Amino acid sequence: MKLMTTAAWGVFALVLSTQAHAQQAPVAGETAEVDTLVVTGTRRVDRTAFESTAPVDVVGQEALKSIVSDEIMDKLAATTPSFNVQRLPAADGQAFVRPATLRGLSPDQTLVLVNGKRRHRSAVLGGRGQQGVDLAALGTSGIERIEVLRDGASAQYGSDAIAGVINIILSDKTGFEGYAQTGRYFAGDGDKTEIGARYGLAIGNGGSVVAALDYTNAEATSRTRQRPDAIAFQAANPNIKVPNPVQRWGQPDREVWRGSLNMVLPLGDVAEAYGFATYSDLHGVTDFNWRNPSTDSSYKTSTVFPGWSLNKIYPAGFSPKFGQDETNASVNGGVRGDAKGWSWDVSAGWGRDKVDYFLNNSINASFGPQSPTSFDAGSLIQEEATLNLDASRPLEWSFLAKPANLALGLEARKETYKIEAGDRYSWDVGPGAAAGLPSGSNGFPGYAPSQAGSWDQTSYAAYADLDLPITDKFNADIAIRHEDFSEFGQTTDGKIATRYEFTPNFALRGAVSTGFRAPTAGQINNTRTSQGLNTTTLLLFTSGRLSPINPISVALGGKPLEPEESKNLSLGAVFRQGGFTASVDYYRIEVDNRFAVSPNFTVTPALRAQLVAAGIPGADSLTTVSYFTNSFDTRTQGVDVVGSWRGQVWGGRAGVTAAWNWNDTKVTRSKLTEVSKLARINLEDGLPQNAANVSFDYAKGRFSGLIRARWSGEWTDAQANGTADLIQKFSGKALVDLSVSAQLTDAIKLTVGAENLFDTYPDEATFQASRGLIYSRNAPYDTDGGLWYARLSAKF
Repeated sequence: MKLMTTAAWGVFALVLSTQAHAQQAPVAGETAEVDTLVVTGTRRVDRTAFESTAPVDVVGQEALKSIVSDEIMDKLAATTPSFNVQRLPAADGQAFVRPATLRGLSPDQTLVLVNGKRRHRSAVLGGRGQQGVDLAALGTSGIERIEVLRDGASAQYGSDAIAGVINIILSDKTGFEGYAQTGRYFAGDGDKTEIGARYGLAIGNGGSVVAALDYTNAEATSRTRQRPDAIAFQAANPNIKVPNPVQRWGQPDREVWRGSLNMVLPLGDVAEAYGFATYSDLHGVTDFNWRNPSTDSSYKTSTVFPGWSLNKIYPAGFSPKFGQDETNASVNGGVRGDAKGWSWDVSAGWGRDKVDYFLNNSINASFGPQSPTSFDAGSLIQEEATLNLDASRPLEWSFLAKPANLALGLEARKETYKIEAGDRYSWDVGPGAAAGLPSGSNGFPGYAPSQAGSWDQTSYAAYADLDLPITDKFNADIAIRHEDFSEFGQTTDGKIATRYEFTPNFALRGAVSTGFRAPTAGQINNTRTSQGLNTTTLLLFTSGRLSPINPISVALGGKPLEPEESKNLSLGAVFRQGGFTASVDYYRIEVDNRFAVSPNFTVTPALRAQLVAAGIPGADSLTTVSYFTNSFDTRTQGVDVVGSWRGQVWGGRAGVTAAWNWNDTKVTRSKLTEVSKLARINLEDGLPQNAANVSFDYAKGRFSGLIRARWSGEWTDAQANGTADLIQKFSGKALVDLSVSAQLTDAIKLTVGAENLFDTYPDEATFQASRGLIYSRNAPYDTDGGLWYARLSAKF
């Protein structure tokens, strides 16, 4: 039980607020102001972002349009310095479900809501054990705004809200709005076409139905040099045509459909029914490491398969093509209204993410000529069902300046994680294994029946939230939440937030809270086999990650996962005067029992026999095994500084926004041994400690323009690579974006522009040169250079 009773965490703190558009790059014609009503971090219906007791940023539709990417996390990363997203080429499912972080914490330590309701997780687990929400599954045409609460909020919303909350608000506007966009990188690749539309229709007295659809077709990019061993192989075999390059490092091929439906239906004068649904369908393909015929064990010959050799199928070697077909859907609905002084809301939600993995241009060499070259590698499925009852009412107390607001609620939630086995040849061991031919689909061994299954976790929660306007200038929020999880037990969390308004334009705010993130059914039960390339020996290695409760993991020291627990403190101030706003915000987040991967255990003959007997795919060629574990305690602290101005200049309307984030994470305790060095570096230095953006927009008549500079400070890349550790520090880089728009008619608008206008690239990853990779795959920004685009939009 984690109640805030100690002196260190029981003191009322004063913290900054941030204004409604503080973190977004304003664009010409945008009307969002600091008085925008917000629904995140509060259960009042009359609170603005400026009045909030915790920092809330509002990124509006126009700001979302100003970023070329079709993925929400790129849009947030370009406008919010404390938000980062990585692009991970050739990183299995993470090439498509990319990890996004707020304040340098884990992707699954930020809670994601849609219309205030919890969004289901992705079925994909990241390399460090994270299982966050796939933000890329949501299209932007149907979004009205995104509210980002940058403060711990587990006491208000439950598990995952350690770093904060992202609340995606769907549009309820009537009428039509649509766009078509095309773009290409300066390097001549990565052609991308986007089309989107939204249409809203009024229903009855105050009701509406709004449908939106987005389509993206993006071709792959390649920032690659030919591998030195491929050059040597070509020289030794001049009669064989070796592709140049033998593999691509860059963005994958993607085709994505995304849709949403948002509906409100009045039920008389005191209630209304509502519902919303989202759906996405993604097909994507990326490259894996090239297999060299001179060194890859799949090219061995054996008397088991007389006359058969892989040279007949892939004489120039092969680079497996890894892909996924993903369907992501959610449905939410409920009834809300007023009765006897209470506002109430009864709702139910369901969400499902299914990822089907496939592999082409590969082989299961242990089956020799019987093996296909394309494989169904299996499926991962995450399902969540939620029931909520929320109620609130004002309380008239004579000692308060205004009525207090009391909110109460109950929640029941069930998570289900499923693994479906792939086709037999993707995981089975053929007769050639005894002769040293590796088993499983080369590059990504499929899920075996021994790994398949379905696992559940249920939770029940109750919360109370009291907003107290103690005086006209001083306000306090108190929240407490109790949850009971089937897999690990109970937890209680609390939050106290205060705000003191010295003048209508200057206030101090503060918050202290505790938080948690519960281990998921997927993290507890998922088992995975993966392959990599030793950049020194250029030989493939195969690693296994076991469930922490697998008997083999237990024998190696594994224990059941415990929840990650946090203590949050924030302090700051906000000021506004006319068209100018400014804020400074300090935060400190201590997280205990953070998840990580255990040290790698070398697979001895005895351990290999255990793994084979347990049915682990590719166990005959495994070199190391590991498991998820509670590994670290960390302390993250940082500062957000934001300033913006908006007003009339040069006969038109202009806006300037500047924002800077400093974020520092330290490991305060580690349960791991010397192998934790890489994990420590990635936690402390894997993301830039400093990030900033500044933008200027101007509009006059039918013309407008935007220029934005984004800067990321230095960071360090640390990777395990067989027996060697790869560590390199990268310098900071600035990227400049420019766009110009013309309102061709009252309804039609044309925008042309460039992102990364000066075609800036990061430092080269010297330790990866042997595999043809030029830039680090873990860079905190895209590494493809400049991108030009043109966009035609219509609004009726």
